[in-house]
Amino acid sequence: MEQRNSPSQEVWKKFKKNKLAFSGLLFLGFLLLAGVLGSLITPDHSPMANTMHLQLSNKKPGRSFQFLVLGRNDKIQKAGLLERMIYGQVPDFKAIPITSYRVAGGRVYAREYLGDDEQSEEMAYPLLKGKNTYTQTFWLGTDLYGRDLLSRLILGIRVSLSVGLIAVLISLFIGISLGAMAGYFGGKTDAAISWFMNVIWSLPSLLLVIAISFALGKGFWQIFIAVGLSTWVDVARLVRGQVMALKEVEFVEASRALGFSTSRTIIRHILPNIAGPVLVVASANFASAILLESGLSFLGFGAQPPMPSWGGMIKEHYGYIIMDAAYLAILPGLCIMLTVYAFNVLAIGLRDAFDVKSQNVMV
Repeated sequence: MEQRNSPSQEVWKKFKKNKLAFSGLLFLGFLLLAGVLGSLITPDHSPMANTMHLQLSNKKPGRSFQFLVLGRNDKIQKAGLLERMIYGQVPDFKAIPITSYRVAGGRVYAREYLGDDEQSEEMAYPLLKGKNTYTQTFWLGTDLYGRDLLSRLILGIRVSLSVGLIAVLISLFIGISLGAMAGYFGGKTDAAISWFMNVIWSLPSLLLVIAISFALGKGFWQIFIAVGLSTWVDVARLVRGQVMALKEVEFVEASRALGFSTSRTIIRHILPNIAGPVLVVASANFASAILLESGLSFLGFGAQPPMPSWGGMIKEHYGYIIMDAAYLAILPGLCIMLTVYAFNVLAIGLRDAFDVKSQNVMV
């Protein structure tokens, strides 16, 4: 006898056949891994990748520079693996970029790097124990303040994905709660909740988020709440319609006849049957949340400096688009575009896998 796959296995099998959606899932998995590892894989291990060398402002990708260590601070404690991964490691030394150096008479004589067309005078520095110089390659160049662009792009993943995740969880909680009550109870409850949803729906999302941000204040955690409170209407409208369609089905009538409470009927018997459509909307809302966060950071309401944010990086460098350093704004913009596109194709793949329009109700 042929063994049939479970519904979840059938959904996964159908989803894997969509090459574009599956590629989007792999790309998002790669971003998630890079975001979790954080400072462990960034060239700049300092907190928020905020090591500045103003002499190296706007250097092209692939440039390598030699640095001279001026001094070490033995009081800086080495962070543990988990702490270093999340917060980075405070540097225990101070260094400057140089063009040349030599050791003579127990001292180091070096020329500090001031620019490609300038040469500084040779200065004497103390000879330290251990390694006095090192070389660093800036694979994607440096930003306006001489910080490593690749490191800040990697840490910017955390801001976008974390805002998207928390905002989606908030929108799911509010949307499912209000949508389920409106669809199940109907009548005046439905009318009141539907009126409220239509009011929120009529407001431009970005303006609504800005208004909430004004009320809550600027900051990283405030942006979670602001974006979440502006993206729940899609979920609520979907859940309302699905619950209205399911509340007269036989297994719901049986639940009422057995005396089960309203909350148990909704949570245990109705909501599991609409998990597919809700998951599709959540994936689309994830992309919307990332776009909203990027827009807010560009306007100065999102993650505050020096925290790296893709939207904030565009804000800092959009003036270079018409100059010879357009990549400073294009690279974070490309990261936003690819991430949003990956979530959109993932949502389309989930919609086709769950076959939302023609799915059968699971009892």
